[in-house]
Amino acid sequence: MTDDATSDMDIAGRLADEARTAILPFFRQNGLATENKASNGFDPVTQADRAAEAAMRDVLRHDRPLDGIWGEEFGQLDGESGRTWVLDPIDGTRSFISGTPTWGVLIALSDEDGPRLGVIDQPYIGERFCGARGEAWLERAGDRAKLATRATTKLSDAILFTTFPEVGSSPEKAAFDAVRGKVKLTRYGMDCYAYALLAAGQIDLVIEAGLQAYDIQAPIAVIEAAGGCVTNWSGGSAHLGGRVVAAANADLHQAVLDILKTYDQT
Repeated sequence: MTDDATSDMDIAGRLADEARTAILPFFRQNGLATENKASNGFDPVTQADRAAEAAMRDVLRHDRPLDGIWGEEFGQLDGESGRTWVLDPIDGTRSFISGTPTWGVLIALSDEDGPRLGVIDQPYIGERFCGARGEAWLERAGDRAKLATRATTKLSDAILFTTFPEVGSSPEKAAFDAVRGKVKLTRYGMDCYAYALLAAGQIDLVIEAGLQAYDIQAPIAVIEAAGGCVTNWSGGSAHLGGRVVAAANADLHQAVLDILKTYDQT
């Protein structure tokens, strides 16, 4: 088995295909059973989440047995290659159980330096956003189109997204609100689809907190390949999660960092 970027992306596509097959029979079905994984709050998981991750792990066990796996539902499996497939079978389970098509399947291949390729797949709409080695594209209905982030450099012209209005802790919310007060438009609740829209040149910023590695590694790969920037709020690596700012370009990214760093984020 080879391990070049093309074959790795082929594997990522197969993983996304298997996840689609596992998930779609459950979407918008009455009586879908939901469990709450959180002892405090609401962190739902469904049979669709687990079935999709199990299907993806089956592919990797057969075709990439030396690679590690890190999935939201079934945890980490160490490998021998120094590479890890990072999987979120349904990013946005709250949206999934609400019937809104803003959830997605997140797939990344990562090494010690972070993600080297990523896929954001929206099975219901049939859109697949891919990125690797400086090339990003959208696959839809058999067509393939290049992805490129926007050239917006002024915050006053920017469109900002985040999943939850409360964002995180009180200091984190204050920092977010400082950016929100300077942009043209702010929208909420798009889950991983917001990152896909940023890579596609539809929006300019995504700012979030409290993320896990499997929430952000695929978006990092896709957005960076499309020309954008993704870091933590201090400008460092974001591939292990935490506080994340994704921007369409370096100028806009720096303008946001200049605001965020003035706030106490402890």
